[in-house]
Amino acid sequence: MSLPAGTHIAVDGPIGAGTTSLARILSDEFDTRLELEDPTANPFLPDFYRDPRRFALQTQLSFLLFRHRQQASLRQLSLFHRTVVTDYIFEKDFIFAHMNLDERELDLYNRVAGILVKDVPNPDMVVYLQSSPGRLLTNIRVRDIEYERLLELDYLRQLCEAYSRFFFQWDRSPLLIVNASRIDFVNNVDHRRQLLKMVAAMPVGTTFFNPEA
Repeated sequence: MSLPAGTHIAVDGPIGAGTTSLARILSDEFDTRLELEDPTANPFLPDFYRDPRRFALQTQLSFLLFRHRQQASLRQLSLFHRTVVTDYIFEKDFIFAHMNLDERELDLYNRVAGILVKDVPNPDMVVYLQSSPGRLLTNIRVRDIEYERLLELDYLRQLCEAYSRFFFQWDRSPLLIVNASRIDFVNNVDHRRQLLKMVAAMPVGTTFFNPEA
């Protein structure tokens, strides 16, 4: 299986959905460049989990600038027809900003983001990993990152709802919605093979993938 030269596939989903794992699988299968975000590079993130109200704006702006810098660099790759897989879309930042910032902070954030988004390329297809809050919390507990231990089920419920609302309106590129609560693309070879075929086909519009349905 292969992808057309210069294709940009973006994987996204809430914390613990498996976006980085799937991005690595896709990159290995299709022999692409892999661009991963690095949450540990954000110096405010551990503080945000301890005190969300106090550190929300600093955390969000730090993510915004990092994601803009990384996404803007993808334009250079497209000039050389490099195929790339990322484990997030730039608009992910807007989801978290609307969840975590108050009205004045959000106004400031939107003004900055409105300038930066002009430099960001549009992915050719987005793979959205849709999951349940309970499954996310289980995955988060298994990987056991210290500052993520403070995450609570209620926050994950809000996050899942925010992602669902966002992608319900998504129309910037083809969208593949994967039921990540009922698929194991890491350990189940059949699930992984089916999902890879779906991605390789690059269906138009919005498509749902639920192997257990």
